[in-house]
Amino acid sequence: MADTTENENDEGAKTTGATEAAAETAAPEASATSAGDAAAEQQGSAVKRRRRRAPKPVEKRKAMTPEERHTERVQLRRAKALARRLRRSQEREKAAKQPKTTAPASELPPVHAVKRGAPKERQGVVVSSKADKTITVRIDVARQHRRYEKILRSSTTLHAHDESNDANEGDVVRVIESRPLSRTKRWRLLDVVERAR
Repeated sequence: MADTTENENDEGAKTTGATEAAAETAAPEASATSAGDAAAEQQGSAVKRRRRRAPKPVEKRKAMTPEERHTERVQLRRAKALARRLRRSQEREKAAKQPKTTAPASELPPVHAVKRGAPKERQGVVVSSKADKTITVRIDVARQHRRYEKILRSSTTLHAHDESNDANEGDVVRVIESRPLSRTKRWRLLDVVERAR
């Protein structure tokens, strides 16, 4: 019995001795860092900046059970939600204080009536009219190179809607941009400029 108490006392002395030794080693480090901070203040802002940007020591996270992780996540989400709510209420109050400059909804034109700019028009040659109510138009473009002034020719094809199947292969037609009519059709026939001979 006496032996066990002596062993316990020895272990207690060892642990207290270890903590004291750790405190002694920490104290000189703390004094060294405070001395380093004082030196940094004297040396200028560049050293301060370097210290601020220096990588921080990574804290080892304690092992957590799934339940503890879940509660931590829930608390974090609640804190973020609270901060969001507070910010939004402040924004609403700020908006309420400012005078409204926009016109009431009754005075604004309907969304579909707003013009978005003139639709594009292209002129090209019909290369295929086999599909029902659809024509394939080849648009040839010739332009001069900005630096070398060489004439560059290129062509693109597009599908256009032809409601009355009016255009035939070889016709020169004008097409206009429209809403998407199918997966590939975004143009419709405006008129036939020149019939094929």
